[in-house]
Amino acid sequence: TWWLDERRDYYKSTQAAIWYMTDLYKIFGSWYLVAASYNMGEARVKKLIEHYHTNNFWTLADMGLLSDETKNYVPKVLAAMLIAKAPGLYGFRDIEYHLPESFEYFHIPGGTDLEKLAAHLGVSPKHLKELNPELIHGYVPRGVADHLIRIPKGSMLAVSDFVKMRMPSREN
Repeated sequence: TWWLDERRDYYKSTQAAIWYMTDLYKIFGSWYLVAASYNMGEARVKKLIEHYHTNNFWTLADMGLLSDETKNYVPKVLAAMLIAKAPGLYGFRDIEYHLPESFEYFHIPGGTDLEKLAAHLGVSPKHLKELNPELIHGYVPRGVADHLIRIPKGSMLAVSDFVKMRMPSREN
């Protein structure tokens, strides 16, 4: 929506990609064809396999049936995998590795403004927005009952207090 784009959520989008690639592997039985279909669409790959009676990525590429983008995408994926496994072999030295961001999850009500929450927690609004990139405009849409957000590790009690302060009383 205009407010919420879960494709920007790196965890959700990565998990969705993994599920999709797993399904593609069940269809094609080849990681090369998985990568090709992820790039150009499974229907087009199926059509090429059926029409040319081959399920060999390299044969399809050699026949000129794949776009240059897809034909080059698969080797780039392979190169990235090889480099990731042994970066030193490929000239990547003195790499500064970073630990993953430490965070917790919290269900927060619709209408919550991340800038106000960040001020309450004593963190920068930018940091809280970076933890929750799916919230396009920096707050949970009002029409959403609640939304699972990432919060800095150790801030659960402070976030809970913030929510309690903002919640309208339900007493008559």
